[in-house]
Formats: sequence, structure tokens, C-alpha cells
Amino acid sequence: MLIRPFAEPDTDAVVALWERCGLVRPWNDPRADIARKLTEQPELFLVGEAGETGAIAATAMAGFDGHRGWVHYLAVDPLRQRQGLGRAIMAEAERLLVERGCPKLNLQVRSDNLKVLGFYRGLGYGEDQVLSLGKRLILDEG
Repeated sequence: MLIRPFAEPDTDAVVALWERCGLVRPWNDPRADIARKLTEQPELFLVGEAGETGAIAATAMAGFDGHRGWVHYLAVDPLRQRQGLGRAIMAEAERLLVERGCPKLNLQVRSDNLKVLGFYRGLGYGEDQVLSLGKRLILDEG
């Protein structure tokens, strides 16, 4: 898999991948999320191209705020899961964050997504004793 920064022509393929992976929610417009990311550290929005076809097979949207790194929209095509693609794109996101001096990476997983929790635990991630809170500042019309 070739891992590279996202490019705008990837938009349709990336949104379709996120839909296949069940990451899209009615209250989050994925195209708006992509547009927002392209204004902040776009080089940390990664896509993985499948070697034989060049199709987008994986994504990871990373960021660093000076205190913590974050990863959102980690996705691997369901037909290509368990082939090391998720591990590879996470390793690249981690490498890029370490390059920036990021001391710790946080991510959020829906509590009922046990399969993904197991994946992250296998990469060395552990549960922090914190509660995630949120407040919507801009309503997406998606």
C-alpha cells in the first residue's frame, strides 16, 4: 500500500470508503470535515492506495494541537481488513506526529465497537480514565 497525503480528487472515494466502514453519521457531513481538514495540517490527512489498483483502501485524519495528537476517520476497506493496512497507516500517522514533537496520541472509539477496540489494543493503545465531552459549535447540513 502506498501511503500519501490526501488530494482533493480523492474526495468521492474517501467518502465512499467511510460510508462502507460505517463512519459517517447524519450529524457529520464528511465533505465538510474534509474541507475543514484541508485548512489545518492537510499533510496529516493520509490515504492508502491499494498497490494493484491504486484504489483508496485506507485513511487516517491526524492532527497535533501542540499538546496531544489525534486520529480520526481511520478506515480500512472492509474487503481488505486484517491485511495490515490499518496498522501501516496508523504507524505513518504516529511517525508524522512524533516528527512534530507530539508526546501522546489520543483517539476516540465508539464504546460498542469491540472489534476496533481490540485492533487499537493490539497496537499498544490503552483506555485513559477520562470522559469524552463534546459540544457542537457548527451544525452541518449534511
